[in-house]
Amino acid sequence: MAYYTRVLSKDEEFPSFEELEQLIQEGHPEHKLTIEEGSEEEWETLLLSSVDDVEVALIERNLVSIGSIGQDEIADFIEELQGCKPESGVQWLEEYLAEVKMIYAFQHLQGAETVEGGNALHALRSALWERGEAIIQADNEGFTNEDGYHIVWQFSDSVSGPWNMGVLQDGVWYHFTMDLGDSDHRFAFFKGEVPSDLTAVLALGSQD
Repeated sequence: MAYYTRVLSKDEEFPSFEELEQLIQEGHPEHKLTIEEGSEEEWETLLLSSVDDVEVALIERNLVSIGSIGQDEIADFIEELQGCKPESGVQWLEEYLAEVKMIYAFQHLQGAETVEGGNALHALRSALWERGEAIIQADNEGFTNEDGYHIVWQFSDSVSGPWNMGVLQDGVWYHFTMDLGDSDHRFAFFKGEVPSDLTAVLALGSQD
């Protein structure tokens, strides 16, 4: 089954193909970007690949509008959030998703498994996310807030290792790195709390 990561943006304006192509050429010259669907100004699907044509990712741009694929995706995300924890993160996400206007969907292909390909993909995704008012979603992981910290649990029960997480309390994000396999850490996160043995960093500004 295809694996996707996505940038969900409140901004319906998007960078031109030329801008994204320049980013790859300057930062990752061993890779290239080509238009699969659309035009340079109104691109719909891009292909990120190595210069020797190993495909890294397909990038689809979906506007969220009435009757669109983007609208269907948002509805699916909200449905999948039912029963997820913590409730504070789910509530914030539902409100955020209702304001999303553009979805950039990255389908990870064979070349994404290499270090160079993964770095090129990450640079492209980060460039779209860092334009502002955007969050990231990853299949089988969940969603981040605008600072890039995961805020809902959609991992498998067998997952382990360090992960950057965030909980919302009184309109302020608390960020920390927890062990996904630690049952005490999980229990605290599910309740929307910082694990007692960890130190959290307050995000600058309110996120309510």
